[in-house]
Amino acid sequence: MKEENKKKSKARKINYSKQGKLNRAAGRRFEAKVRQNLEGMGWTVSKWMNTIDYSKNKIVPAKRKYNPFLKALSIGNGFPDFICFKRINQESFDIIGLEVKSNGYLDKIEKDMCIWLLENKIFSKILIAKAVRKGRKIEIEYIDFYKKYNTGQ
Repeated sequence: MKEENKKKSKARKINYSKQGKLNRAAGRRFEAKVRQNLEGMGWTVSKWMNTIDYSKNKIVPAKRKYNPFLKALSIGNGFPDFICFKRINQESFDIIGLEVKSNGYLDKIEKDMCIWLLENKIFSKILIAKAVRKGRKIEIEYIDFYKKYNTGQ
């Protein structure tokens, strides 16, 4: 009887390394899908390579992260994920920031960064791309940061 319980507990153990790889791959696929969707709507989309340095109160290049297991640097660690722009008329563009989150939720640090970017007029608005499952198909829902978190801007 005890041997059966041991076998069941071993079968239920989660391989976190494998799960992390699957989650990162799914995140990259969703980011690519969001980018393709926006480009199809006429936006020009580029990876945002900057982040905010609160001590200097300005935007600085994001540091690259080193993964000792893969012996590689990850590139594109900026916040938000993308900068998107579209020509409104001959003289002006609409510039937005886009953060891709499959669950649609930002943590406290990310919320603070969004507020800083909007207050300093870096972006006209920030959108959050959320994955919405419709049967087997995953659709993209764009949520306006200002409307969702109702910041006192």
